[in-house]
Amino acid sequence: MSLQSTIMDAIKSAMKAKDTLALESLRAIKSELLLAQTQAGAQEELSEEQEIKILQRLVKQRKDSAEIFTKQGREDLAQPELSQAAVIEAFLPKQLTVEEVKQIITTIIKQGEFTTMAAMGQVMGIASKELAGKADGKTISNVVKELLSK
Repeated sequence: MSLQSTIMDAIKSAMKAKDTLALESLRAIKSELLLAQTQAGAQEELSEEQEIKILQRLVKQRKDSAEIFTKQGREDLAQPELSQAAVIEAFLPKQLTVEEVKQIITTIIKQGEFTTMAAMGQVMGIASKELAGKADGKTISNVVKELLSK
């Protein structure tokens, strides 16, 4: 079943349950997917990879907003953002733990014989492709920095 049909089913369930938070989150996903499909030069159907990137971007936006609200002492605004991020994350594939990401990046560094921070860009490129949809960019970046700075 495609992500769009899954989202539509979830929207119907949220409407029946009168879950406004989930409904708002699901409508945001639906909107982003439709925008991506109707962009000039877009294919008729989005690939699974494109859908995952859209979902990851939506989660990141909400977490970033929540972080800003928290810094400003606005927990009343931060909490709904985090709740929406949780709803959206439910449609993403299971994310790898930091330890699993470290193991994969360690293997990449050993195979490519990368030893200095100068190779960070190369390692990030390889790791981002291999871990696409399985870990967020910030986690990958932090692990690469940690491993290359040893």
